[in-house]
Amino acid sequence: MDALRQGPVANQEDLQRALRKRGFKVGQATLSRDIHDLNLSKMAGGYTLPQGEGAGGLALPPVQRLVREFVLDVRPAQNLLVVKTITGSAQPVAAALDEQEWEEVVGTIAGDDAVLIVCPDKDAAKKVAARIEEMLG
Repeated sequence: MDALRQGPVANQEDLQRALRKRGFKVGQATLSRDIHDLNLSKMAGGYTLPQGEGAGGLALPPVQRLVREFVLDVRPAQNLLVVKTITGSAQPVAAALDEQEWEEVVGTIAGDDAVLIVCPDKDAAKKVAARIEEMLG
């Protein structure tokens, strides 16, 4: 949330606009939940980061929630997984998956609507795919 590191954002519409400029398309309901999940504070000047978060990274919503809301499909390809997401949501999904620090994941690369997950072998890819599919319900 670089926009919030530069100072308060006046209202949800401005926050939504700032996210859109950065490639994230979020609806009003999702934005309201994210504001709550990220512990953003509403001050006289607008929304701000929680105390102590100004220079560091923001906590992402739980990976299960991001996967459930944004992931459309998981496609295996040997030791790789292609995780299809709705447009504009691959980067937060990849960041949340990276935070899991699963030993079966070598790394991720996010585009606009897909995340490439690199695993050391096919068996590891199957395990990761099963975890993600379980989150999808």
